[in-house]
Amino acid sequence: MIEIEKVYHTDTDKFQIIITIAQETWPTTYGEILSSDQLEYMFDMMYSTKSLLEQAAKKNQQFILIKEDNKYLGFASYEIDCMGTNKTKVHKIYIAPSAQGKGIGKKLIDFITLESQKQHEIAIVLNVNKFNKAIHFYTKIGFTKVKEEVIAIGNGYVMDDYVMERML
Repeated sequence: MIEIEKVYHTDTDKFQIIITIAQETWPTTYGEILSSDQLEYMFDMMYSTKSLLEQAAKKNQQFILIKEDNKYLGFASYEIDCMGTNKTKVHKIYIAPSAQGKGIGKKLIDFITLESQKQHEIAIVLNVNKFNKAIHFYTKIGFTKVKEEVIAIGNGYVMDDYVMERML
């Protein structure tokens, strides 16, 4: 049975599970898109335990894990009413390579959609690298490209993304 569980900022052991899944997914997701130096820089910036705890405790991001038969398959983080827009922002969504293509990502988005609807949000938004194959997944489940965005992240690196949105 597939279960989704919320991760609270006090659940430091769960953040280690998130880090492990990210370590498993990032090389296949970004290995052909980003240099190994940028990949390492971004990973260190976003996935240290300290950074994840700050995202949860201070930046209002809610983390969820998805598992089947006690095996964790993926995670997501999202922020209700991001920047006062009445839109939920999906900050992260990653599925273990062995579980991709099995509807796991859709289940995470469906969960986030329900949480967003409870808060009377008007849309879900996310950023995705312009060369990420996940664009096809997002399009298939109803997201559309609304703009392009280049974000400086330090050390001379940028994130070159599409902003995608799905109205609720």
